[in-house]
Amino acid sequence: MNAAVLREYGEPLALREVPDPEPDRDGVVVRVEACGVCRSDWHAWKGHGEWADDRVSRGQILGHEPAGEVVAVGDGVERFASGDRVVVPFSLGDGTCRYCQQGHGNVCSDGRALGFESDAPGAFAERVAVPNADYNLVERPSWLSARDAAALGCRYMTAYHALAERAGLTAGADLAVHGCGGVGLSAVQLGSALGARVVAVDVDDDALDWAASLGVDERINPQSMEAHSATGGENDASVPDRIRELTDGGVDVSVDALGIAETCRNSVCSVRPRGTHVQVGLTTEAERGEVSLPTDRMTRWEVSFVGSRGMPPTNYDALFDLIETTGLDPGALVSRELALSEVSDRLAAMDTYGVEGIEVVTEFN
Repeated sequence: MNAAVLREYGEPLALREVPDPEPDRDGVVVRVEACGVCRSDWHAWKGHGEWADDRVSRGQILGHEPAGEVVAVGDGVERFASGDRVVVPFSLGDGTCRYCQQGHGNVCSDGRALGFESDAPGAFAERVAVPNADYNLVERPSWLSARDAAALGCRYMTAYHALAERAGLTAGADLAVHGCGGVGLSAVQLGSALGARVVAVDVDDDALDWAASLGVDERINPQSMEAHSATGGENDASVPDRIRELTDGGVDVSVDALGIAETCRNSVCSVRPRGTHVQVGLTTEAERGEVSLPTDRMTRWEVSFVGSRGMPPTNYDALFDLIETTGLDPGALVSRELALSEVSDRLAAMDTYGVEGIEVVTEFN
């Protein structure tokens, strides 16, 4: 089969013919019809994560947002058969640990991350193997195309988990989203559907215009703001000042959807007393996993800092129900369909934030 392989960090992926995967006894093989290209793929491609012992090895097939059709099934699989339409979550649990049993398979003690580990080759390929399929694999509703399901595969379901399950966002709440890339736009659309009043922050007016079409109530471009701060500091405080002004004291939930130090601190400082900051974006080489925070302020106002990664496969039904009952269109976030040969160029474009929305590979030959 054709696959895109990480050869050298920051260099074009190698398109190679590799052997078709075979299913484990408890696994399946999925023919990939669509796979999103995510900023997490960019982190892997750049060689980030060494500071957290999470660097992806050279030789890895990347890609972690697949949707497609089951084409081979292990003898121990009970829930799936060849021909089933499926979505493959990137967080692969073993289904047996205490976290999986409690419905938190995205933090499985013995879990694997699709496309990021040598024993979980990714989906920038014509086929992908899925271990522990009865636990990990998700049936795709008839109304959900493979392309749109791939858009759900990481950023959208991550945003849902962050807002609905980690932060407990409710109707009538104020929400700030810092960074309007794929996961940020997903948070905007979902936050609006959940009944929140949404403030979007980005340095790109086009991204903010897109956010406005998805349900934003207020938008902020830090580059067009005056350099001021209520505390006499520098520009990094002006975004929280403006958010507090727009929301009568701060938001109930704020999401850092980018992962740089400035957006993380701005997000923390944007929440009202007893509000919640949710960290979704991963840091870059500049931060190396460490960001300084206003801990005294967080203590004084009982601000919660919550991490959020992916979503347990067992929670997809709730997301599907929300999409179906509210008429949400995840496909509206898809900005471009790609051939596998274009992935390297699109990863390189992320160096300068040159990708808008969610781009999806739909041609693998």
